Amino acid sequence: MKRIFILAVMMLLAIPAQPTWAKSRAGVVTLVVDLSAQEKGKEAKLWIPYPVSDRYQAISDVKVAGDYASSAVYTDRTFGTPILYAEWPKDAVNRKLTFTFSVERQEIRQINLPAKEPKWNPADYAEYLNATSLGPINGDVKTLALQITKGKKTVLAKSRAIYDWVCDNMYRDPDTVGCGRGDVCALLLKPGGKCTDITSFYIALCRAAGVPAREVFSIRLGKRAEENITTYQHCWAEFFLPGYGWVTVDPADVRKAMLVEKLERSDPKAKDYREYFWGGIDPYRVVIATGRDLVLTPPQAGTPLNTFGYPYAEVGGDAIDFYKPAAFTYTYIYTEK
Repeated sequence: MKRIFILAVMMLLAIPAQPTWAKSRAGVVTLVVDLSAQEKGKEAKLWIPYPVSDRYQAISDVKVAGDYASSAVYTDRTFGTPILYAEWPKDAVNRKLTFTFSVERQEIRQINLPAKEPKWNPADYAEYLNATSLGPINGDVKTLALQITKGKKTVLAKSRAIYDWVCDNMYRDPDTVGCGRGDVCALLLKPGGKCTDITSFYIALCRAAGVPAREVFSIRLGKRAEENITTYQHCWAEFFLPGYGWVTVDPADVRKAMLVEKLERSDPKAKDYREYFWGGIDPYRVVIATGRDLVLTPPQAGTPLNTFGYPYAEVGGDAIDFYKPAAFTYTYIYTEK
């Protein structure tokens, strides 16, 4: 009996401890946009990421109010990302909009992923195997992806090898503007950035290795009863596992936790974060968009958007810098239910 007890204890000690999160988070998100201080005498147009319900989040009580001339909800034609659009005429004195919605978000835990891979057709996922404007999948990226996945035969094995490499070799750079641009060629030279950078690199490597992958854009929900979440944008990745579906991975939050808590790679807690964010994410976030190089609906005057994780506006056809919410002007507030 004593030996059995010791073996049981040893087995328990061998199981990585997982970060402890609430299983769900519910509250109200309010976005207030005021373009009144922008240049007068020009038409103003506003596009806002519009969250919808899915398996892990329920969106309800959506309200839109303001002094706009017209407003509607559209989707982009490539990814089907929902978009709240509003516009003001040239002679508008004020340009204000308030967008409010309730959200209940669930934690994601995808465990015991199947190692056996059924036959699948990559052509069915071509959209998630292609390069993007800042995410090439040939040249040095292809070479690195093949090195990382050498000897790996399945999608699961390749995606895990890439995930571990990214967690080991990239780092969070707190001086990066916004969430980062996700410029994979620049990241080959300096593998530091924020969530869009780390996620984009992971996705480019996956695609170069023949693993379908995509970004998911969100805004984090506050952990206090009321919180200003204006700068809480975040993104993570999903890869497609044949015979299972889309699997969530967030190497960027692994590296963020390591930076915030000053953890070395060998620290058991760093390993715990790595295991948790492989197939799991906390409920303190609401999905608002997907896709890269977006042409919005109605189309923007500027070039395709690298990402659509922020409100986007044009006044007189010129884009406003959404990385500077105080000058834009917009604020996101989260209130706990």
